[in-house]
Amino acid sequence: MSFTTAWTASPQPPSEGFTPNWSREGFWAQSLRQVVRLTAGGDRIRVRLSNAYGTSKLRIAGATVARTSAGAAVEPGSARRLTFDGAPRAVVPARGQLVSDPAELPLAAGESLSVTLHLDAVTGPATFHAQAFTPSYRGAGDLLADTGGTGFTETTESWYFLSAVETDAGRADGIALLGDSVTDGFGSTPGTDRRWSDQLARRTGRPVANAGIGGNLLLNDSAWYGEKAVHRLRRDVLGHPGLDTLVVLLGLNDIGFSETDEQPTYHPAPVVEADELVTGHRRLIRQARGAGLRVVGATLLPFGGSDHWGEHAAKAGSELNEWIRGSGEYDAVADLNRALADPADPDRLHPAYDFGDHLHPNDAGYAVMAEAVAAVL
Repeated sequence: MSFTTAWTASPQPPSEGFTPNWSREGFWAQSLRQVVRLTAGGDRIRVRLSNAYGTSKLRIAGATVARTSAGAAVEPGSARRLTFDGAPRAVVPARGQLVSDPAELPLAAGESLSVTLHLDAVTGPATFHAQAFTPSYRGAGDLLADTGGTGFTETTESWYFLSAVETDAGRADGIALLGDSVTDGFGSTPGTDRRWSDQLARRTGRPVANAGIGGNLLLNDSAWYGEKAVHRLRRDVLGHPGLDTLVVLLGLNDIGFSETDEQPTYHPAPVVEADELVTGHRRLIRQARGAGLRVVGATLLPFGGSDHWGEHAAKAGSELNEWIRGSGEYDAVADLNRALADPADPDRLHPAYDFGDHLHPNDAGYAVMAEAVAAVL
């Protein structure tokens, strides 16, 4: 049976500052229901649970998958109990992950799946993905059989422990996107699946694995924004089945965080030069090609007028984009910088595509990104 990655969320260490945020407190005697949109259909579903940043074992008292109805409600009769090596309960090792057994639940690409975890033991701080831009739900006790979702009394816009969903689609043409908050979908309308990863999946009809983390850096680790991309590529992309293409959109935070002191403790990046970023991109290319992936480079979006903009950042960003365009080291190039630039001021995002911070696109901008990358693919 050949499985295909239909959805992903890259794990991040527990942290404060995202509200509401349950990662530091973790869970105890509670159930957690999380909704994800699949980019590949199939008759069987399995999930990956991550305890990558857990310092103790994560005990799963029970888990289900079901077709989403609305909010925390699921379609009656669709819930399937998950097993792990044949058992209804499971333990995810500290710093480890666990893949469930397949459960029979036919779903089409574009449909939403609800994954419910019952956590009856203290989890400790939770491995999570901070910015989901879609609601997740929590309630007291064992709510695995709660079809209507009324027991789920709290909401957040983060994902916890859930790092991937795979289907038995048998496809090997999946696209992985490695990036920061732009790839994560910051600026898109929450709850509507209008990130550029979602729109790319709709345009191409291919599975898409989103490995974006808001604030992520190419060259430096961050207690807030996760491990640097040159390290996490293997876990967040190369470790997932059914992928044949990687799109890289990274480097803006490396150069931009050094230009702002708005939140200095959150922005730990030292000043970097374009040649250092090129070295990082080359490391990603080597790793991905070594795993048999085609690698597409995307130029950094215009960011003039944003809190990342400054003399050094402008110079380094321009130099990196010129290398991506002209070096020939990527298998193909998606020039997102030119696709989203304001014709009157190419250093800035087109006003029609600007979320409002001059850094992140809105829904329309993400649609342009998806179209540009789809044309290259």
